[in-house]
Amino acid sequence: MHQRASGILLHISSLPSEYGMGDLGPAAYRFVDFLFQAKQSYWQILPLNPTDGIFGHSPYSSFSAFAGNTLFISPELLVREGWLRKEDIQEKPIFPRDSVDYEAVICRKNKIFNILWDRSRGSLPQNKEFKDFCLEENFWLEDFALFSALKKLYPGLSFNQWPEDIQRREPKAVLLIQRKWDDQIIKEKFLQYIFFKQWFALKEYCRNKGVKVIGDVPIYVNDDSADVWTHPKIFKLNNHLQPEFVAGVPPDYFSKTGQRWGNPVYNWEKLKETGFEWWIKRLEYNLRLFDFVRIDHFRGFVAYWEIPVSEKTAVKGEWVKAPWNEFFTALRQSLKTLPIIAEDLGIITPDVKEAREQLGFPGMKILLFAFDGDLKTHPYIPENYEENCIVYTGTHDNNTVKGWFLKEASETAKENLFSYLEKKLTSEEVSWALVELAFQSPAKTAIIPFQDLLSLGSEARMNIPGTAHGNWRWRLFPSDLDKSLSDRLRALSSHSERI
Repeated sequence: MHQRASGILLHISSLPSEYGMGDLGPAAYRFVDFLFQAKQSYWQILPLNPTDGIFGHSPYSSFSAFAGNTLFISPELLVREGWLRKEDIQEKPIFPRDSVDYEAVICRKNKIFNILWDRSRGSLPQNKEFKDFCLEENFWLEDFALFSALKKLYPGLSFNQWPEDIQRREPKAVLLIQRKWDDQIIKEKFLQYIFFKQWFALKEYCRNKGVKVIGDVPIYVNDDSADVWTHPKIFKLNNHLQPEFVAGVPPDYFSKTGQRWGNPVYNWEKLKETGFEWWIKRLEYNLRLFDFVRIDHFRGFVAYWEIPVSEKTAVKGEWVKAPWNEFFTALRQSLKTLPIIAEDLGIITPDVKEAREQLGFPGMKILLFAFDGDLKTHPYIPENYEENCIVYTGTHDNNTVKGWFLKEASETAKENLFSYLEKKLTSEEVSWALVELAFQSPAKTAIIPFQDLLSLGSEARMNIPGTAHGNWRWRLFPSDLDKSLSDRLRALSSHSERI
């Protein structure tokens, strides 16, 4: 990210679709066309991994760090690619237009996937592309497919509640499950094949349009995941394969009691003994999927907040150092280049800043945080940016600019904002005022959530940290991708020299 450029933050699920949630189909391609017409260089998305209703379908809570979310498979593309017939996808329940009803989407997509499987299973033994995919992705795919089959065999149970021989992956027990559930395991692999086939086609379209994709990698994985089941030694687990400590953050801007995420923390000593193999494979894999990777909670590589599993909140945790220098040295030796963005928000101590600067990774600046406090010294005021950073109006965890202005901003913050811009603003003007401020800032890269380009309020917020339900549902309308908006964005890009 050496040149001044800009882009948009919009998750796949937020795209329009007749099938209840955004997917990798026609609307995704139209969005790339919109980015091209608006002269935007980046499309930033949230994690692509499978989601679960237990966690409110948060893309940051997945049972696999490698698998793709098959809900993003496009039925229209399945017809276009010859996998299905038009009549197979014609049934369309009435879905909400501006939000995702995950349960209804899952019901409809599963019916389509069952038809897809019935039509395709007979041809798979002759499908060389599918065979090559399974071979290339075998380091995660076999275990994920087996884990997924077992989750159906033992519904509602985490893996450490399965029969002990399966919990501990004893070879005879695994072989028996593989034989008994062979059809379901191959189906899981096939759906992953379809997902990644559609994803890489979209990524190639982005490349041809000059749009780079910024992916998102959560630092932690779920305790009930294929990753922990397959690699228990690299996590701090007890003899019953349950976490001894869980991850989170201490009290901060978002919560007075901190955030207790519940993910198992890494056993960095064990990871070091393996040459950090699992993490290197994970990042190598994600850098095949994306042009850049934003590591969520980057500070956890330097020191992480470790909470005893018995604690109900994050208050009684402690910082534990991680071997960041050794890890990133090994990573660079293996991958050569590291197009990584460090999410360095929250409580950032000098050692985290030093590590990020030494590694050369751009950090993040959030304009919504800039106007409480002393404007001369505040790190999120544009005058105080180093060039090697990415400025956002807000992220998926923040309110929209308009929502913040109407419901969250203190009077002091509003006065500081008006003083800084040397004019008063209405709620209808404030979103684009901050968009323009981001574009005109010294930051090499400016990324804007699409909701702020539309000047939407709190109803369009993507996530409220610390809440389990009602998040990750916002969707845009097809009419939102209009020419007047792309023209306005292109003009701003040109004026701020971001083309």
